[in-house]
Amino acid sequence: MSASKIFRFCLTMLLLAAALWMGRSAWDHYMESAWTRDGRIKADVVTISADVAGTVTEVLVHDNQLVQKGEVLFVVDKARYENALAQAKAMLASQQVEKGRRTQEAKRRAGLDTTIVSAESKETAEAAAGTASAQYQAALSARNLAELNLERTVVRAPVTGYVTNLNVHTGDFAAVGAAKLALINSESFYVVGYFEETKLPLLKVNDKVEVHMMSGEAQLQGHIESIARGITDRDANMGRELLADVNPTFNWVRLAQRVPVRIHIDEKPKNLDLVAGTTCTVVIHG
Repeated sequence: MSASKIFRFCLTMLLLAAALWMGRSAWDHYMESAWTRDGRIKADVVTISADVAGTVTEVLVHDNQLVQKGEVLFVVDKARYENALAQAKAMLASQQVEKGRRTQEAKRRAGLDTTIVSAESKETAEAAAGTASAQYQAALSARNLAELNLERTVVRAPVTGYVTNLNVHTGDFAAVGAAKLALINSESFYVVGYFEETKLPLLKVNDKVEVHMMSGEAQLQGHIESIARGITDRDANMGRELLADVNPTFNWVRLAQRVPVRIHIDEKPKNLDLVAGTTCTVVIHG
């Protein structure tokens, strides 16, 4: 066999070995390694609504603004609740006078001899004093509630975060419990990676994680905080008789289910602004 044939044979074997090695490496990387492109940036979202009903008189923020905890977001019909508080204070003062009068009357009758005041009259005076005391406590509670309602006319940010989906304007009517805006907690960002069930044996709590943003920004460093213990079974529903309604068909090609894995962000570049809902690639270093 000539040298050229030997050279071509060796070159072919080398190329074949390189192709096999590259194929094996690609298989290990895509099928056996603990990583996924199906990752999402998430954060805690606080829904803000008014605790008292009334007309919105002031809106002090704008959409996508960063607000600090305790900062005023909007104000609801303060004058109405100031009048309600004044009325509650007047009622409390009236009940306080009535309570004092009834108490003094009961004490005075209790000190008199039964030949002057009957026992029934004493009992009536004591009952009237008890009723006046209860009415005073009710008026006191009404005053406290009016003060609380007046305080709640000023809606403040419960956390530091970003105003999102602002849906309130001056002149709007704010109903109790109706969502007016969302507040994304700026200190609550985390990552959720949706891993195929075949890769779950490769994942352990506290494993180091690299997160690569789809936007090409600098990567994030973190660790696995927890792994979900349940997902919805789409093939098992509930029938009308509360019995299992299992899908009778079976697909020969079965796709691996994806399980959410929560990842805590340990280190984030200072110039990187995270946006909840954006996509990222999650790589686990177990």
